Amino acid sequence: MGDRQHDRQHAPIGFLDSGLGGLTIWDEVRSQLPSESTIYIGDHEYQPYGKRRAPEIRRRVKRLIGFLLQKKVKMVVIACNTATVTGIDLYRRWYPRVPIIGVVPVVKTAVSLTKTKHIAVLSTPNTAGSTYQKRLITMYAGDCTVENIGIPDLATSIERGDTNKAIEKIVRKYLDPVVLHTVDVIVLGCTHYPFIRPVIARLVGEKIRIIDSGAAVGRHVTRVLDQEQLRSVSHAPYTEFYTTGDAAQVSRVASGLLARALSFTYARL
Repeated sequence: MGDRQHDRQHAPIGFLDSGLGGLTIWDEVRSQLPSESTIYIGDHEYQPYGKRRAPEIRRRVKRLIGFLLQKKVKMVVIACNTATVTGIDLYRRWYPRVPIIGVVPVVKTAVSLTKTKHIAVLSTPNTAGSTYQKRLITMYAGDCTVENIGIPDLATSIERGDTNKAIEKIVRKYLDPVVLHTVDVIVLGCTHYPFIRPVIARLVGEKIRIIDSGAAVGRHVTRVLDQEQLRSVSHAPYTEFYTTGDAAQVSRVASGLLARALSFTYARL
């Protein structure tokens, strides 16, 4: 194997998100691929993406990918549903030499699991209203009833480290018990939402299955690494965390969400 290929194998995987939600994806990838080094950046200065217009989101994602490529990453994971549905095809055209993997709600999986043919997708308003998500629903859930629910401010509340009580109040407002009466699968269509899975589960009850994209993204990352012969066998993987916001505050909240110490460094973009 040439030195260049060897260097690429041991290069890190890059992750980006509007904030901390992508850590749910990062954590799953790390659990499946413990030998991989990783670099994560959250765009806290511009969050939440769910309230921003598509051109602005694309501009920010371009800067974040540029930052990660300066760090010599071998792959980029857009660990944000809103950023993905806003321009994944465009990002791949901009950067054709690096594999770019996005995160989309696992509608197809939900359809394979539902018995009642009635599912719900919880996401940000931007993701819920996107052409990409509507296409996913049309493509895979044509014979199902789909509640496509965009929840404003929920990702922001999670980013603040709000209490479960405050988060429950937001969620309850958008989960109509009558609408959910025959729903048996809920898709978490924002990478922030797995952090509050216990809150959602408590509200909807044990009869409804709750799924997210993390495991599927981890498997896809593995497949692409193997296809490109980029899987690392390093015995000393490293991780770096960056934010465009307040590093001390972000580190505090991130450590609380993952229940282990994480330290972010400020990056000006």
